[in-house]
Amino acid sequence: METVWRPGRPVDVRRTLSPLQRGRHDPTHRVDADGSVWRTTLAPTGAATYRIHQGHPGEIACQAWGSGAEWVLSGLPDLLGNRDSLEGFEPRLPALERALTRNPWLRMPRTKRVMEALVPAILEQKVTGKEATHAFQHLVRRFGTPAPGPSPEGMVVPPSPRAWRMIPSWEWHQAGVQPFQSRTVVAAAALAARLEECVDLPPHEALARLRVVPGVGEWTAAEVAQRAMGDADAISVGDYHLAAFVGWALVGRPVDDAELVTLLEPWRPHRQRVVRLLGLAGATKPRFGPRMTIADYRTL
Repeated sequence: METVWRPGRPVDVRRTLSPLQRGRHDPTHRVDADGSVWRTTLAPTGAATYRIHQGHPGEIACQAWGSGAEWVLSGLPDLLGNRDSLEGFEPRLPALERALTRNPWLRMPRTKRVMEALVPAILEQKVTGKEATHAFQHLVRRFGTPAPGPSPEGMVVPPSPRAWRMIPSWEWHQAGVQPFQSRTVVAAAALAARLEECVDLPPHEALARLRVVPGVGEWTAAEVAQRAMGDADAISVGDYHLAAFVGWALVGRPVDDAELVTLLEPWRPHRQRVVRLLGLAGATKPRFGPRMTIADYRTL
């Protein structure tokens, strides 16, 4: 199945969808040399592979294969930020003004697939990015299903909630996943049907429902809201780097989580948009010491 979507305003497909990719070798997300984005999903109607190609900012073509293809095509506008609005957003700072000028077509994606955002977020809890991407990619390849259609070699559809629940303890261990993380994934998978309903709830209710899952806190819920629900305001409070990153960008010094929330308050309900724009503006924090040590839990 295929469609062509002509949004009323330009959209940058690659940058809009970039937060969905979990590492360069993510088996659920690939980018071709021509800029086309390939993704897989387990839609409510079944597995799907889809390819999004942007000829120019005002026209976007999408092809989809598998039993979930129709669902994917119908949700393409939402996925590419059609519900996202800049209304009320004021950059206020020169760095944000420059970032917005250079990235006027950036949108917040809305996948409407909660578990597909929640599982990798749980695997990112209290570990390095390298550890998290390895664990996610290993488990998806091991327990996902082959991507339908003419997808790039190695692409896989994410595991179903039942598949996540049935992963043996030694497989989690082999992937380098800590016990508290695997318990949280299994608990979330048991509540998957209720969690998927979050995409139709007001933001505060969706965040509250996500946090009912033991092991899902403010940071994890925000990571899901940003991707599955297109929430431009959800900030990942508790992130290992975020407070210092935003502090250096806005006031020239590191801050703690409480001050992070205070600093971003003037931009509500666009706080996550500010974080993304600061990243695109090239904002960084100084490095004063070694990187976090990567622990290999498979040998313990």
